[in-house]
Amino acid sequence: MEAGRRRRIVGVIGESQISNPEHTRLAEEVGALLAESGYILVCGGLTGIMEAACRGARSRGGITVGILPGVDITEANRYVDIPIATGAGQMRNVMIVLTAEALIAIGGGYGTLSEIGHALRAGKPVVGLRTWQALRGGEAAPIVYVETAAEAVEAVRRILGA
Repeated sequence: MEAGRRRRIVGVIGESQISNPEHTRLAEEVGALLAESGYILVCGGLTGIMEAACRGARSRGGITVGILPGVDITEANRYVDIPIATGAGQMRNVMIVLTAEALIAIGGGYGTLSEIGHALRAGKPVVGLRTWQALRGGEAAPIVYVETAAEAVEAVRRILGA
């Protein structure tokens, strides 16, 4: 397959223990819209935002990849099509970031903040949906903040030119 015909990969990052039930709805909608747009979804493969986004993507026939912290692929949520066991613990956050061509951060705890930081360091575009407000040297970090799932996926389309 030609490189130009390869399906694009978008990461969805967020908390495993949902702090706001609205984030679950947003993640599921983001996953569904990504699938409808033909993107492959990559995430950490566990619970919370990751599971909701995978559920949304699968509901629309999308492909989901879960990059897991442990060594057992059965740890993946039931909506992950391709579980990847790393045995790397939280270091797998870097693998998620480097696999994705763009990332959508929804809500999030400190793990999400670390993924945002790794993404920005790697030059990966980040779209923020009710997530951390990041600063670099007192200036706003280059995160595209949006209010809805549709705006998040549209921002990814613009950023990736697809």
